[in-house]
Amino acid sequence: MSKAGKEAGLSVVSSLGNEFVTVRLAGQLLGIPVLAVHDVLNAQKITRIPLAPSWVAGVLNLRGRIVTAINLRQRLGFPPREDGAEDMSVVIEYRGEPYSLQIDTVGEVLNLDGESIEKNPVTLDSRWREVSRGIYRLDGELLVILDVERILASDQAAAA
Repeated sequence: MSKAGKEAGLSVVSSLGNEFVTVRLAGQLLGIPVLAVHDVLNAQKITRIPLAPSWVAGVLNLRGRIVTAINLRQRLGFPPREDGAEDMSVVIEYRGEPYSLQIDTVGEVLNLDGESIEKNPVTLDSRWREVSRGIYRLDGELLVILDVERILASDQAAAA
């Protein structure tokens, strides 16, 4: 990717603001731009869809609206949870359609300095690099900023 392309990718984070809903998935701290988040839900009844791709957990009903539930662990190649706990959902909208990203837990909303975002380090797991816009370093832990469009765009391409 060109230098201009990298800079353009990072400027997208700035244009969305510097507030992020933090979530955990497979032990990793992730950030989703708060402006992209429509709802945060506890475990929901999900109806499986026959012949759907394996990463589609199914659909759920959110106030009369059908929402496609994406199993983010499976989408990114992580094993199922071993603790038996039920997943939470972060509902976002992509191309006018609602999607529920199934995650382990939801944390807090962080307002971070836009100047502190860094490019993905080469040591970052490739599964995270594939869907990340960059990282923040927080007290010895990396906050990976998710690029929701990358997650869902590649999912739609895989479904086609």
